[in-house]
Parts: sequence; structure tokens; C-alpha cells
Amino acid sequence: MIKKGIFYTSILLVVAFISSGFKPYNAQISDNLSVDSSEELSYVFPSQNTIDYVSLKIPYTGKYFIGFKEALAHKESQGKYKKINTLGYLGKYQFGKETLKSIGINDSVHFMNSPKLQEKAFVTLLSKNKYELQDYIRNFEGKVVAGIKITESGILAAAHLGGAGSVKRFFNSNGERRIKDEYGTSIRSYIKDFGGFETAGILAVKNAKVK
Repeated sequence: MIKKGIFYTSILLVVAFISSGFKPYNAQISDNLSVDSSEELSYVFPSQNTIDYVSLKIPYTGKYFIGFKEALAHKESQGKYKKINTLGYLGKYQFGKETLKSIGINDSVHFMNSPKLQEKAFVTLLSKNKYELQDYIRNFEGKVVAGIKITESGILAAAHLGGAGSVKRFFNSNGERRIKDEYGTSIRSYIKDFGGFETAGILAVKNAKVK
């Protein structure tokens, strides 16, 4: 009887010893990595000033929309929200003042000081250009013009560079017109360089305005 009691006591002691090595793990989200509930699809970096991260390298963007906008921003301004070029184009995506007015932004100073507004402006202009160029997207997407396979994202990038009218002239001439901006960058190069990105989520909106 005593031996049996010693046996069971030993088992209990072994179980207690093993169990003591396992402590409950409290999973906590770092205060430096949190989702701002007031902003959809945006992240709060360790610094509250997101301008500090204009040169942040975002990996694995690939051909998704974020890859499209960041690649275009790098081409336009190296991704700098405060960039003003020698011709007076503004911000991360290099907007002209008249283009800003066309999408409902009249305060260029506020625009330059608001990364959030600049991002909204970019998407709004895409929507406006997609509406104006929807027939060209439908008629030319997937075809080869001037040696370039045409995609929706390439068309929208070219429209951002030179306006929807320049893109129309390019296609109306079957790619023979060499249309360039003031720095010599061609519509053709944007159609090629920014082709194949995911832009299906951009809605075509007539006279789109920033809200």
C-alpha cells in the first residue's frame, strides 16, 4: 500500500514539474504596428509622420496596384511628397495646378502638405482618365501598337504623363506620333514601362473629384 502511494505521488510530482515549464503566452500587438481604424488600407508606421518614409522600399509589390503606383511615383519624383520640379509640377505624382483644379483641388499648399490628399488625387485622376479613355482601353487592350503590347495600366500611366488627349492622339495615329513631355519623356515609354499592372479596381468615373 505504501509503495503504491509513493508511485502515484511520484507521477504527480513529475507532471507538476513538466507543467511548470509551460507558461501561458499572451499574444500582444506592438504599439508600433497597428491599424488606424479611421483609415482603410493604410498602416501606422513607428513614426507618426509618414513623410519620414517616402524612400521606404516596399517589397513584393509585384504587379499589384501598389506596385503600379509606387513605380510611377518613383519615376515622377522618387516617391517624394514634397517634390516640386523645375516646371512647377507638384508632389509625389507630379500634378500640374490645372490638373488639380480639374479634380477639385484648388489649394496647392494644402495639397503639398498632405500625403493623404496626394494619394487620393492620384486615384481620382486615374478614375477620370479611365472614363475618358474607356473606349481606347476596350479597343486596344491586348493588341500590339508601335511594337508595344497595350494594357490598361500602360494607358493610364501615359495619361498621367501627358493627359488623356495625348493618349488619344497616340492611338489615333496608330502609334506613329511621337508625343513627349517637356523633359523628353514619351507617351510610348510609359505605355511600355507601366504595362501589365493590376488596375481593374479603378472605377471609371466621369468628372471624378476628390472627396
